[in-house]
Amino acid sequence: MKVLVVGPGGREHAIVRALLADPYVSEVHAAPGNAGIAQIVPVHPVNASDPAAVTELARSLGSDLVIVGPEAPLAAGVSDALAEAGIPVFGPSREAAQLEASKAFAKQIMAAANVPTAMARVAATAEEAADALDTFGAPYVVKDDGLAAGKGVVVTSDRDEALAHAEACFDAGGTVVIEEYLDGPEVSLFVLSDGRHVVPLAPAQDFKRIFDNDEGPNTGGMGAYSPLEWAPANLVDDVIARVAQPTVDEMAARGTPFVGVLYCGLALTSRGMRVIEFNARFGDPETQAVLARLKTPLGGLLLAAAKGELDAMEQLKWDARTAVAVVVASENYPDTPRTGDPILGLVEAEAIEGVHVLHAGTRIDDAEIVSAGGRVLAVVALGQDLVQARDLAYAGVAEIGLEGSQHRTDIALKASRGEIVVPAGSAGVDNEKELS
Repeated sequence: MKVLVVGPGGREHAIVRALLADPYVSEVHAAPGNAGIAQIVPVHPVNASDPAAVTELARSLGSDLVIVGPEAPLAAGVSDALAEAGIPVFGPSREAAQLEASKAFAKQIMAAANVPTAMARVAATAEEAADALDTFGAPYVVKDDGLAAGKGVVVTSDRDEALAHAEACFDAGGTVVIEEYLDGPEVSLFVLSDGRHVVPLAPAQDFKRIFDNDEGPNTGGMGAYSPLEWAPANLVDDVIARVAQPTVDEMAARGTPFVGVLYCGLALTSRGMRVIEFNARFGDPETQAVLARLKTPLGGLLLAAAKGELDAMEQLKWDARTAVAVVVASENYPDTPRTGDPILGLVEAEAIEGVHVLHAGTRIDDAEIVSAGGRVLAVVALGQDLVQARDLAYAGVAEIGLEGSQHRTDIALKASRGEIVVPAGSAGVDNEKELS
């Protein structure tokens, strides 16, 4: 099987690496890829969000499957163009990808499918935003309704800051979704869908804030780990029954079947499990940790989803070890990041047993690998337990040399110390929603 992976980031590097371990995959290509991906498979300088260009590339390569990684190509209709050309594609159509592209649309689907989520209101003016903020109270949660690369959400106890974020979204021509604040630990669960059937992967937890102790602005994600030993034993079954399957059923009933990854961002609150958000693709950096543990061949699994045959798949197999991924970011990220600096220590990091490095914002400049984005790379480690995996990951990070780089030092720390507390009521079914 020949596979084309579309996208430039760490998620795509993780997917490519997993595909190369699949005995049924004979050839892997990436477009546009990055410096790390270019070291292991052919890359093609194609605009990932150009449906015609991606389709032509897939056709010329004789691709048996195309995997669309990022959200922007999905919103641009890349999957639609591939499907119209008769090329199997893993990634939802533009209409189905609205589950991520529009927070308001996702809330409407959740309401129709009776999916437990935060109460929310859509606001298009400062007056509507102010009223919604006062209705829900602090902490305030304000989300840009459109795509924002994981950085369009502000959670703050400062009403002025919350209103300023809403007004910035309005000034850019958008709307916002204002929600009640959800307490309790957060969980990410990827659920594969073929439009009718769903198959869950292993839960993970990521770290959105730039600084230790969950301080500072939101980012695309600064690290992740999997599995979650502290999560309720029935969590995955609960998410499938009350979130993923009802959502997939609702999308199918509307004539827009969802084929791809339904990323369920969840909060285990004192009033029950709640959906924080949906994404329409593999999350980054959770993918780096989750796929490090997946033993079931990835290519066959995603092809089955693309062809509507997930129900024929056997139960997934997982490495019993724990995976931790720590992101190394550029100076000044998540604002305008410093780029163009040489990255040292990559070979030394990967020489550590159980450690591999996945590139995100990198490029090759005069035969040298340099930084080319905010999140530059992720150091991923597999250990016998969370403590060992953390130690190995941070040993790898210590080998990396990048001028002005930054990383969090507390990825999975609380979990490794047994300090995560799941509220007693998190298994409840209280399902309050409000959307206007």
